[in-house]
Amino acid sequence: MLKDEGITRIVHSPLARAAETARLIDERLSRSAILEADPDLREAEFSRYLQGIPYWQVPLRRPLWFVHKARRGLVPGDETIAEMGGRVLRVMARVARENPGQPVALVSHADPLNAAWIMLDGRPQNEAEMHHKAIDKAGMLRLEVEGETPMSWEYVKPPHVDRPASAAA
Repeated sequence: MLKDEGITRIVHSPLARAAETARLIDERLSRSAILEADPDLREAEFSRYLQGIPYWQVPLRRPLWFVHKARRGLVPGDETIAEMGGRVLRVMARVARENPGQPVALVSHADPLNAAWIMLDGRPQNEAEMHHKAIDKAGMLRLEVEGETPMSWEYVKPPHVDRPASAAA
């Protein structure tokens, strides 16, 4: 879908899965883009506390999760929605300033992107909104900017991909 968009730069989270996504996007572009890691596109800070635990075990093995779900930012190492979304929007503004008029892709993670979307929409910054309109794996938040200011944005669902027969079994 991005192949002929004229993307000149891909700025991504330094985490391996986002860097891999950036490389996969770049491999499919008509012309190769500049790849750049930016630590402000990293995953939510609280996710480190949850890493390595199956989701169904989180309430038992990571009890601070309840506090996090009640109100983000109260637990040490946790971020508010404004802090997380602000990181993404600052990168967007910087990249727009440095690449005026150029299509650029940012590759981040679900929680930071959802937080940025909440801030763009002006929705309440609470846990319910983090799941109300959520970005799926491989989903995109497409922004049109003037200067450094977002003028419009839309969510683009990931393309439907048929599962191979071996994965369905």
